[in-house]
Amino acid sequence: MAARADAIAPTRDTPDRRPDLLQRFQFVRALSLALAANLSDADASAQSMPDASPAKWHLAHTSWFFETFVLRDHVPGYRLFDDRWPFLFNSYYEAEGERMARPSRGLLTRPSLDEVRAYRAHVEAAIAAAWDDLPDAAHDLIALGCHHEEQHQELLVTDLLHLFAQNPLAPAAWAPEPRRPSMAPDPIRWLAGREGKAEIGHDGDGFAFDNEGPRHTVWLAPHALADRLVTNGEWRAFVEDGGYATASLWLSDGWAWVRENGIEAPAYWRRDADGAWAERFGLDGQGPMDLAAPVRHVSYYEADAYAQWAGGRLPTEAEWESAAQGLDPTQGNFLDAPGAVRPLPVTPGEGLHQMFGDVWQWTRSAYLPYPGFRAAEGAVGEYNGKFMSGQFVLRGGSCATPRGHPRASYRNFFYPHQRWQFTGVRLAKDI
Repeated sequence: MAARADAIAPTRDTPDRRPDLLQRFQFVRALSLALAANLSDADASAQSMPDASPAKWHLAHTSWFFETFVLRDHVPGYRLFDDRWPFLFNSYYEAEGERMARPSRGLLTRPSLDEVRAYRAHVEAAIAAAWDDLPDAAHDLIALGCHHEEQHQELLVTDLLHLFAQNPLAPAAWAPEPRRPSMAPDPIRWLAGREGKAEIGHDGDGFAFDNEGPRHTVWLAPHALADRLVTNGEWRAFVEDGGYATASLWLSDGWAWVRENGIEAPAYWRRDADGAWAERFGLDGQGPMDLAAPVRHVSYYEADAYAQWAGGRLPTEAEWESAAQGLDPTQGNFLDAPGAVRPLPVTPGEGLHQMFGDVWQWTRSAYLPYPGFRAAEGAVGEYNGKFMSGQFVLRGGSCATPRGHPRASYRNFFYPHQRWQFTGVRLAKDI
């Protein structure tokens, strides 16, 4: 999540000044440590690809954020825990000076995981000690930092999954939950979406990142959305029908990507002893594929090709958001604690299912600024606007997203070839 993880500029006039902010800060910080509790120093130091970062780096970078923008800038006389560390744990903040190149983060065998934990404890103690004397601006930055750290919690989990998937031993990050029997869902039902004039974008009530606004008018053509996400079973039918070998289904860049990389199925799918796509690798290790669960770890190219094969298309972000407005964004399968991080089968019922949680849903919308967009001032405003090129918008959050983090207006974004996150598909069609 090269861009989104540091796209942390808040909207103006939407400070998150809840009385329980200190409690929230402590909860978020504790969850990060819990996610890494079972890791060895080696587990937490390795980097499996340039798009991923070591778990240790995520733990330190989120602490660097609070130390830099809260303690350094708002606590008189504060001294850095180690004045060499900003070079190691700055991510993309040009205003904060030189930094270690992202692909080299796996070379940081020092500091150790225990030293990083000590750094976290130091930062947390310093913020708690200064709490009553911090100005409002610092409290706003702490609220922002909590949302930022939640993004890195998802990255820590998904980067760890990618790392463990490279190991021939197929290690598990944590023990699997008992498997519950699941039944194939009903066929997709098509639900007509809103037509004509609609408003999307954050409405200014509560926290939002700057790329979620301004709120503005869009015009929606007649369309319908699938009532649920595409499942593993449906995707396996696409694979078995030659979907990855049929050039006519693919965008030109997507077809080149498939051929150059030998792509045959979603990431982390594994063949069983008979050669069938029947297993998958997850944070609980390798096991049988749940055909009723949403497909995950597919790129934009794959999502678009599947939609072509299925006779539909991907929704626009305006179609998705207009459908999600009024739904409770905390209701879904989210990251609540270490343990089960996997999409779950849909629960039968009427209406739209799985709009929030389970998997991020690709849209066909390019990641571009909304009309009237202005990046926030200062270093924290660097990393939304300048990434608005060559990426596509995803919506809804995933099973690796902390509960309460997404909302209807939340805009995630990735490059079209990326698929190490929990990314999946909801179909749309014109009517």
